[in-house]
Amino acid sequence: MMIRKPLGRPLGDTEYLLEQWGWWRMDGMGVPSYASPMFALMRDALPSPTKSYCITDDWAVGIDRAVARLSTRDQQMGDVLWLYFGAKWPMLRVGKHFRISEAKARELKQAGVAWVDCAVAGLRDAA
Repeated sequence: MMIRKPLGRPLGDTEYLLEQWGWWRMDGMGVPSYASPMFALMRDALPSPTKSYCITDDWAVGIDRAVARLSTRDQQMGDVLWLYFGAKWPMLRVGKHFRISEAKARELKQAGVAWVDCAVAGLRDAA
């Protein structure tokens, strides 16, 4: 099984937040629960395990907003972050999707992480 940390290096703070945001997003935490009465009945009929995230909803929404702003500013860089952290695609698949090398995809990811780090600096100062 591949690990999501290249060369076994520890994730940085922003990469860790993006990783947690991806799990938060994949589990539907950002989706409003009032979408449909029928959906609410079906959802409540099934037992749902409670998951604890290492990210608060405020931070997850802030990260989500930053990734969305990045996607409008630089579409490819935002999509690389979305596919890698949000959809949990491996970096090789992300590179093949954009017809670029895996190394170039990693460079775009690192640049996107740096952009998101600067974008959430205000949240970090407020906390």
